[in-house]
Amino acid sequence: MTDIDETPAGLRDRGLPGEGLDARLVVDRGAFRLDVALTAAPGDVVALLGPNGAGKTTALRALAGLVPLTDGHLRLDGAALDRTPPEARPVGVVFQDYLLFPHLSALDNVAFGPRCQGATKAEARAQAAGWLARMGLAGHAGAKPRRLSGGQAQRVALARALATRPRLLLLDEPLAALDARTRLEVRAQLRRHLAEFEAVAVLVTHDPLDAMVLADRLVVVEHGRVVQEGTPSDIARRPRTDYIAQLVGLNLYRGQADGHTVRLAAGPALTTTEDLSGPVFVAFPPGAVTLHRDRPTGSSARNLWRCEVAGLETHGDQIRADLTGSLPLTADLTTVAAAELGLHPGAVVWATVKAAQTHAYPA
Repeated sequence: MTDIDETPAGLRDRGLPGEGLDARLVVDRGAFRLDVALTAAPGDVVALLGPNGAGKTTALRALAGLVPLTDGHLRLDGAALDRTPPEARPVGVVFQDYLLFPHLSALDNVAFGPRCQGATKAEARAQAAGWLARMGLAGHAGAKPRRLSGGQAQRVALARALATRPRLLLLDEPLAALDARTRLEVRAQLRRHLAEFEAVAVLVTHDPLDAMVLADRLVVVEHGRVVQEGTPSDIARRPRTDYIAQLVGLNLYRGQADGHTVRLAAGPALTTTEDLSGPVFVAFPPGAVTLHRDRPTGSSARNLWRCEVAGLETHGDQIRADLTGSLPLTADLTTVAAAELGLHPGAVVWATVKAAQTHAYPA
């Protein structure tokens, strides 16, 4: 086996021209149409992120050859795969439920791929043993899937996918079947294994934390289309749709900027520190919102709105208030503050946000 490249994903040599993934995936399924362009260089980890029904899994299945393209193209390392059957593609897949062969041991599950590629039984088992050792599972080689924990099964499935030395690794919600505690541990392990992977990896998830931790680049898909793509930090700082804003925990509005004032299409004006002109987004975190039962006087906050509490829920160690009124928004406050304010659904409050806590950027 070749030595593992220890350079973190996203910092390695981006490869020669023509290497990596170049795809435009167009799939028509009844009234739904997927039209997504994806490019990635060797060493890249790309996450497809989006709500249920957005087309993420359809895109992944199209890459694997399990769903035919209606139009577009699919090239991997310069070779066209559009008409290549799934079993002949240099693609490894880790399914959401892992789909390990229940009658085979962990070792033979991993050896299955090399055997299909022509390796002898001894060669395939030797390769499988090496992959299990990399995953920290050498002591579980003889175990059947029913004897494995969720985290162990996930690592066996990953080893099985990697044992064929794919040029494209596809992961469909790889952590969704794990409980919260196991998920934290396995996420860290998976990040390390993806950093060692020298080809292209595409991850499908609806969990923003999985995407932010595991991927170099996020591609956000809604209604079968790409609505935003970029690094995790770029997308977290500059969301462009309500779905993304909710994922990263921001209040988001679109309006027309004239200097430091942004006028919303339906709602009040907001004051920002940025001096802009034209269509813009304005975002601020729920923690930037301060609530008052009476209209504040002498407040330094440039943004002030009368609101009504629509709902309250626990959010981590805080209370999140959903507010309606001239500007619908969410606010985070401590349980003590919520009690002191006497918050309840229907309560009228005044919300303030300092201009310095907003962030405006071109739409």
